[in-house]
Amino acid sequence: MSNLIIYSENNNPLIQNFCTKLPDLEVEIKSADEIKDINTDDCDAAIIDISSNKLKELSMIMKFPVPVMVVVDDLPENITIRGEAYDFVINPINEYEFITRLKNLIKIANLNKTIKNISTTDELTGLHNRKFLLERLESEMSRARRYNSSVSCILFDLDFFKVVNDMYGYEWGDILLKKIAEMLTNLARKEDVVTRYGDEEFMVILPDTTEENAFIFAERFRRDVEKMSFIPAGEDERHPIKISGGIAAFPYMNNVEENANTIIRYAEHALYNAKKRGKNRIILFSQVNLDY
Repeated sequence: MSNLIIYSENNNPLIQNFCTKLPDLEVEIKSADEIKDINTDDCDAAIIDISSNKLKELSMIMKFPVPVMVVVDDLPENITIRGEAYDFVINPINEYEFITRLKNLIKIANLNKTIKNISTTDELTGLHNRKFLLERLESEMSRARRYNSSVSCILFDLDFFKVVNDMYGYEWGDILLKKIAEMLTNLARKEDVVTRYGDEEFMVILPDTTEENAFIFAERFRRDVEKMSFIPAGEDERHPIKISGGIAAFPYMNNVEENANTIIRYAEHALYNAKKRGKNRIILFSQVNLDY
């Protein structure tokens, strides 16, 4: 299913009617004024139904994050749409031409989505990878600044993971990592972002979450891991599994220009302290005394 948003200045009923003839296409109608808020979280592609003058203005101030098709009465000269991909349809609209061009645009959008998923997904666990983490954390921090809210990060690290690899082999180490990823995904909310941060490290981004509430989440997961049944083949008893975690929240220091790398560094320091204090525990960065 692909998501398409129609930003319409003219409310052309033909556009909406033609779009409904494409299967597996979810369509939403918005006013042309809302186009400034377009983002990849909302849609895979967009149709922009606007005047030529408005198109000139948009082409100078906007870079579109998704493929767009522009419907105009006449095509202005020397207009280039900055973004993933673009196409033009001139009024009056021909149904066959419109649907053909829209199908091609959706193909481009789906291909872009596939490429992005491959480049931002961890192959073993299926979780997002570190590249995606940095992009999404910056986005969530910007949103937190805008709405005066909080976003928390939890960095988990499996304790004594090397022992599992040494005792049972890397195949069982991979099985354990996939199990941890599954458990963490099941515990997370829909809006949370679960990533594989390193070999045996996982990071969770929790939007609209204070460090106190992040601690509740992390402690619950730590206990779930401690109780999990991990019995490698040929063994009669379960191998004990434990995990440590470090938590950092944004904003932390209002007089410091914090970015995604800063918050991650805070979480790393907190995790280091959890390990240093005996492992199998969760530490808040606010509990850590460090010199910067």
